[in-house]
Amino acid sequence: MPRHRLGHKTKRMSKTLTTLTLLLLALVAQAQTPQQMLDKAIAALRSAGTISANYKVKSSQGSNAGTIVMAGSKYRLVSNEMKCWYDGKTQWTWSQATDEVNITNPTAEDLQMTNPMAAATDFKTNFNMWKSKGQIPGHYAMMLRPKKKSNIDQVYLYLSNGSNLLHIAHIRMSDGSTFTLTLTGYKTKQSLPASTFTYDKSMVPAGTQVVDLR
Repeated sequence: MPRHRLGHKTKRMSKTLTTLTLLLLALVAQAQTPQQMLDKAIAALRSAGTISANYKVKSSQGSNAGTIVMAGSKYRLVSNEMKCWYDGKTQWTWSQATDEVNITNPTAEDLQMTNPMAAATDFKTNFNMWKSKGQIPGHYAMMLRPKKKSNIDQVYLYLSNGSNLLHIAHIRMSDGSTFTLTLTGYKTKQSLPASTFTYDKSMVPAGTQVVDLR
């Protein structure tokens, strides 16, 4: 009889532990929804201050690699093929192909291709999102689709576990073209002047024509 009662008690304890485990797993899963992970990524970018990183963009038209500096919505891209400054409103873009600087006021969709902060903020507002089955070790993966008709068809984001910073963004456009942005070598809390994000003519060939397209 004692052994019978002990066995019954053990079963009850086992059932209780199983229930608690399932509840904990449910809480963990709930805490890892794509919406919450994207919030963490945005918070990580904001709390990191001015960030510098190496970037690489691969697209249907080719590839480009260089460095990026970000501070909130502002950024600067520098590579051999392209240099770009954005101060939160105005964008200056130098292209080796045209050998001229174009001045524009980019749209939200334009910024999604180059600025992780702008992309993450727009994704949160204008996209539905799901946890993705496609995984990269050490990353949280999510898939996003626009809520309304857009030039973007779908997006896959890969956030690094621990830092929650964006590592890879794969974007497929409605016309079938693709863009993949990869960020590595993050450095946070950088001390740089505000002029970092405005056009610097010393960084382009002397005599380069500036075309205002606004």
